[in-house]
Amino acid sequence: MGFFEKLERKFGRYAIRNLMMYLTVLYSIGFAISLVNIEIYYNYMSLDIPKILSGQVWRLVTWIMYAPSQSIFFSAIMLVLYYSLGSNLERVWGSFRFNVYMFMGYIFLIIGAFILYFIYGEASSIYPLTPDSLNLSIFLAFALTYPEMTFYIYFVLPVKAKYLAAVYLLIEIYNFIMGGIITKTSIGLSLLNFVIFYLLTRNWYRVSPKNVVRQVKFKRAVKMRPASEPIHRCAVCGRTEKDDDTLEFRYCSKCNGNLEYCSEHLYTHIHVE
Repeated sequence: MGFFEKLERKFGRYAIRNLMMYLTVLYSIGFAISLVNIEIYYNYMSLDIPKILSGQVWRLVTWIMYAPSQSIFFSAIMLVLYYSLGSNLERVWGSFRFNVYMFMGYIFLIIGAFILYFIYGEASSIYPLTPDSLNLSIFLAFALTYPEMTFYIYFVLPVKAKYLAAVYLLIEIYNFIMGGIITKTSIGLSLLNFVIFYLLTRNWYRVSPKNVVRQVKFKRAVKMRPASEPIHRCAVCGRTEKDDDTLEFRYCSKCNGNLEYCSEHLYTHIHVE
């Protein structure tokens, strides 16, 4: 059992369920405040290290409430997107893994803000770090889990998640190269969080994300099925576990259509493409 799995067994019960719902509420509150006056965020809520050290410790939480935009239309789209992506990731990964991904990212950015303060002093608080890049990195994690998912750009142009993720990475690399120290720190730490999370969970990721999604759907279907219905059925011979309780069934990763086979036909069937 890997380090991450041990960690999950020990602390998994403390994970916040539906974390993305709470984060979306915080983002929405931050957006409403920005409509009143964007300076409220920078004066009282941002990750301003000198003010945190002077006693305004609430900023360690309120800086998360950064509005993605002051445009009502764009912010509404982003909030819906954040919630949708985050909720789907939590459903597939589990609450603990998603909690670790988000909170590890926040902690990295807070540590980065302190390092910038100790290097640049008061100047680092002029443009404080925001969670923008971390929130956008959720899409990278989503694309890794659902690479074939189709998004519709401007509600018209269909593009798969893996291609959008590649474009996003190119844009972030460009912004990292061309941006200032704050931009470099924000993007660099957010991507570092993604890489470290991937390495921590690499044993889990060796299982195909496609299969992970399929397992979630399978468990949901099992809960909804009538008690008389079999759970497994071989796509070749049609036998189920009710015909022989010693039979073992497996999905074939090379076949389209989520086809399941008994142990006798798993390696002898013709792949469906």
